[in-house]
Amino acid sequence: MEAAMEKILIVGGGYAGFYTAWGLEKRLRPGEAEVTLVDPHGYMTYQPFLPEVTAGSIEARHVMVSLRRHLHRTALVAGQTTAIDHAHRTATVRTNDGALRELRYDTIVVTAGAVTRTFPVPGIEQEAIGLKHVEEAVAIRDQLLTAFDRAALLPPGARRRRLLTVTVVGGGFTGVEVFGELLSLATSLLRRYPELGPEDLSFHLVDANDRILPEVTDEPGRWVVRHLEGRGGTVHLGAQVVSAAGGEILLSTGESWGNGLLIWAAGNGSNPVVAKNTDLPVDERGLVRVRADLRVGTDDAPVPGAWAAGDNAAVPDLASPVPGTRTVPNAQHAVRQGRLLARNLVADLRGRRVHPYVHHSLGTVATLGIGRGIFQYHGLVVTGFLAWLMHRGYHVLAVPTWERKVRVLLVWASAVLFGRDIVPLSTVQRPRAAFLAGGDPFADVGGPDREVHGAA
Repeated sequence: MEAAMEKILIVGGGYAGFYTAWGLEKRLRPGEAEVTLVDPHGYMTYQPFLPEVTAGSIEARHVMVSLRRHLHRTALVAGQTTAIDHAHRTATVRTNDGALRELRYDTIVVTAGAVTRTFPVPGIEQEAIGLKHVEEAVAIRDQLLTAFDRAALLPPGARRRRLLTVTVVGGGFTGVEVFGELLSLATSLLRRYPELGPEDLSFHLVDANDRILPEVTDEPGRWVVRHLEGRGGTVHLGAQVVSAAGGEILLSTGESWGNGLLIWAAGNGSNPVVAKNTDLPVDERGLVRVRADLRVGTDDAPVPGAWAAGDNAAVPDLASPVPGTRTVPNAQHAVRQGRLLARNLVADLRGRRVHPYVHHSLGTVATLGIGRGIFQYHGLVVTGFLAWLMHRGYHVLAVPTWERKVRVLLVWASAVLFGRDIVPLSTVQRPRAAFLAGGDPFADVGGPDREVHGAA
């Protein structure tokens, strides 16, 4: 009698989940295991490109890698995992049509990722947009472009300036990159709007720490602050947003201003399914406890049949000289952990030795807008145009599949010839508006469009 095939369930189709499934398809023999991946989306988002999506330097669809196009032997379930009962080898999934399903498994791989970390600040729920999903990046771009159109119709003054005021909360890589990219976009747009001038723009970057970009050393971080301020931005360090109600930003330092666009990039929060809805061991931050080989548990108490990687896992950083250090939640680690996880799963299935995760950083690189960037590798620091080229070169190599690499390169090439595409697509969020209005300019058809404060 043949033994039943091993059932492997992957929770989440982000970097770590996608690369785990992709690697398993390349390594598993026919009939050796049955792989299922659960994710509410049909694609993996390459998040390092999202700041460039907000600025129109990359087409939104090109940062998404279709799961069905590239995973041919993995069963895909479109839904959100709501609970994991590992004691009974069962995961509960709410499918995208609202139904609840229970999926049984022999081995689970938890790669659900993280969520945007938020705080109970008045007005944040109503005003802020995150930047972990492509839909958010598109909304940010459309809102800024629409604000320019509205501001051009107003006389100089506070209402116009408020429309063109952008506040980014969070001085990590996501916050700094989106701030630099949007500042670059806004500055370039002034050439298309003769009614507007540099004095109408107001860009604010807020961080609770006394420095930005904690992944780089102090002096390069200070250089980035000077660079952004030299381009017209204002950087508020050691400050927290205490209110954003009604589009009025109030900081803990007492500073305040009227705001048009608020972007929340204040770091990662634990995924609720991992932090609250599983019997797998989690740490004080709500991350799955894993060993260096990515098995769930500790060296003394491993959890059979459970593995985890990526932003929802507390992975020991064996490359760090400081004992107890965990790998930082970024794409560089998640991709490599996913690849190792696939190899270790197959090795474990075949009774072979698994390997620990060890990755020495390739350096840190950030874009600050077209033609501007910063790169650091140990004591080597590169800034300006060369660093920007290094950023683009690294990420076009890192984005998965040749199909996506070629598409991104073609968009960049067209931008060199013709510049950014500055057409907003905000109306796509109300696809029936024109149909219902029937050409009547006074028709009120409602819809989800968010009015920019001060545009009335």
